[in-house]
Amino acid sequence: MHRLIEKGLMFGNLIRVDSPVLVARYNRALKHLVGRETDLDVFHIDISGYSPEVGDAFEDDLYLNHQGVNRQFILLTTEQARAPLLNAKFSTSRGVLKQFIEGNRAELFALTARDAVAGEMVNSVYMVDTPARLFDIRKVTMEADTTSGTVAMAKKLGKLIDRFKDEQDAWFDDVLIGQMIGMAKETGDISRNPVNLRQMEFAQDNFWTDHFGGIYVFRGVAHPAAIVPGDKAAVGDLPIPFTFDFSQRSAIAKFLNINDLVEPIVAARGVDAAAILHQKMDFIVAAVATSMQEDLAGATRRDLRRLGRQHAKLLPEAWQGLAALVRWAEDDGPWPKITSEHPAYFYTLRAKPHGDADLVNMLLAEMTPLDIRQLFICHKEAFYRAYATWPDEKKAYVVDFLDREYQVDKAGTRDALFGHDATMDEPMAVQQPDIINRVGPWGAVSRRR
Repeated sequence: MHRLIEKGLMFGNLIRVDSPVLVARYNRALKHLVGRETDLDVFHIDISGYSPEVGDAFEDDLYLNHQGVNRQFILLTTEQARAPLLNAKFSTSRGVLKQFIEGNRAELFALTARDAVAGEMVNSVYMVDTPARLFDIRKVTMEADTTSGTVAMAKKLGKLIDRFKDEQDAWFDDVLIGQMIGMAKETGDISRNPVNLRQMEFAQDNFWTDHFGGIYVFRGVAHPAAIVPGDKAAVGDLPIPFTFDFSQRSAIAKFLNINDLVEPIVAARGVDAAAILHQKMDFIVAAVATSMQEDLAGATRRDLRRLGRQHAKLLPEAWQGLAALVRWAEDDGPWPKITSEHPAYFYTLRAKPHGDADLVNMLLAEMTPLDIRQLFICHKEAFYRAYATWPDEKKAYVVDFLDREYQVDKAGTRDALFGHDATMDEPMAVQQPDIINRVGPWGAVSRRR
């Protein structure tokens, strides 16, 4: 994983914690949440306050996410909203954390100026020992306070102030006044600078979870279903009408269409469909070429065309289907019949504009793993797992491509691929080579006439 880390494609844009004051605050929050402290004086944290270095030192990557549910978090700065979420167990977690920070930005700014804010993403499930237990998760409630209990104390102070205003003889109650003064020393003037955090709840109807090999849960659609990459028999009976696995391509295609979740790239408005399809074909050629130990260092599209011709007999049916679609789009070729059972079918789709577009694109990315760009953008966990199995030639090509073609204009690339205000807001990568030594290498279409 060294290449990914060096190019900011892994552990990118983490927040560096290197001042004694912030380290001390982090340790207080850590002690408050998990009963442990770290001896490290420099480390990096993600949006939730998880640190890969601390996880390495603890030999526990889930030290803030016990059993992979009810994720705890430590906020040292509101700038964490820009950071990624590492070791994500649920696709909704980063979005929930970001909305919580943004929705309480002023309050959190004031609180983190003096102390760390520690909290938990609470649901009614404490352990998912069976796949069916995942369906007990209905909502997530955010609970947070400083390690010294400033928010709770401010609530108590507010009640005392109300009592002071309402009771007739409160001016003569020295005990009440003394309590108010003592609390005000800790909370400050709550009438001018409120420290109350908004109570926020988030419905969990549609989501992906990393548990049990990965499960996509779609409950908030007209025709609910769960989709799993592996054999659906392994997850057993689920409390949902249908369960499909990746081998049931026609069933998944029907599910996506009857719920109006996807659209063909060639029918999407405002995108250069032919260019997108060409790029997908290039990725497939690159996979074939690297399997033949071809060196793709600095490879251009012309180089990939040459390699495609050279290894034409090895190009899979998915490439052939995309090529036929490009011929239709660019050269008035016949309309290709690409059914849902065709290996190219899911490569030709993208999510429609709706609230779960990211989740649908995540599913499509995992079903089309040769499209390494979409896999990286939409499904980091699946990308990193796949990356670990690739030959060195493919690793070098993919890292070079993402660094040259994607990093320079992430927002533009996402808009070109997914349109409709693509929301996969990847944080800007920051090159942090020093983290390697600490963590280690793991962790619509216009048809031309």
